[in-house]
Amino acid sequence: MALRRTLLSTLAACAAAAAFAPLANAQAGDYPSRPIKLIVPFAPGGSTDMVARMLADKMTQVLGQPVVVDNRGGAGGSIGADAIAKSAPDGYTIGMATVSTHGANPAIYARLPYDAVKDFAPITNVMSVPSVFVVHPGVPAKTMAEFIALAKARPGKYTFASPGAGSLGHANIENFMNLAGIDLLHIPYKGAGQAITDALGGQVDAMTDNLPSTLSNIQSGKLRPLAVLALKRSPVLPDVPTYSELGYPGMGDGGWFGLVAPAGTPRPIIDKLNAAAHQVMAMSDYLEKQKGISGESIANTPEQFARQIQAAIERYTAVARRANIRLN
Repeated sequence: MALRRTLLSTLAACAAAAAFAPLANAQAGDYPSRPIKLIVPFAPGGSTDMVARMLADKMTQVLGQPVVVDNRGGAGGSIGADAIAKSAPDGYTIGMATVSTHGANPAIYARLPYDAVKDFAPITNVMSVPSVFVVHPGVPAKTMAEFIALAKARPGKYTFASPGAGSLGHANIENFMNLAGIDLLHIPYKGAGQAITDALGGQVDAMTDNLPSTLSNIQSGKLRPLAVLALKRSPVLPDVPTYSELGYPGMGDGGWFGLVAPAGTPRPIIDKLNAAAHQVMAMSDYLEKQKGISGESIANTPEQFARQIQAAIERYTAVARRANIRLN
């Protein structure tokens, strides 16, 4: 019996040492020594995926190990975010955080499987990408002021599409309705694809979406842009004002995409990943691709990114409370 206990203790000690070895080695300076998984909490082809793949390609060069994108879509980003949170804090699984997963979702969902603050170690924000409010050309409004006037004259007549109840698109338009004093009829869809299709077909009057996903339809005249949600006007839509310019600074400063690791990831690893991402954000070919999706680099410290996450949660908590949006 004593021999068996000794053997079990030895095996447990060996297992603990094996589990700790990658962490110790990483802190000793040889990180990364194998591929890094980058979890994207949305399906391939969307804005988050585009940013992640641009970043992964260049971080592979900087770090000397493959950074492999792993798409874990579903539940508005919650499935992928939970997978990041529950991964080993050894630097070999990191993930993309967005204003959805780390802003709107914590404010709107009563029972998320992860805590957007406690379960993550922020690395850096990476990029801001504007969203744009568009209407079908059949709507007789060329400016946001004209659209607001139409909506005030006929409350509840004009419809807006969202990728789903409780989605970021839903929260943003609920916020705008409150700020502008208008009443639009919400039509929720199961994803952005069908929402865009019906907006193009005129089945719904308006919607908001990331600019890269909408730009081609704007340029072809199939959708009419009335406002962008960003700190400043987009170079690809220089004639379209920001919400702040229109008198609605309470809409915030647009969407962002950043890097996070599981809570407990050692600070030397966080710092190395931060430095690598910042190096990528200074590369000319990366910046050229970024321009192509109307993005703007946001290179900041882990502490600054943590404050941005907290500010997003607070903003959308206020929106959810005013609009009575609360989902299980």
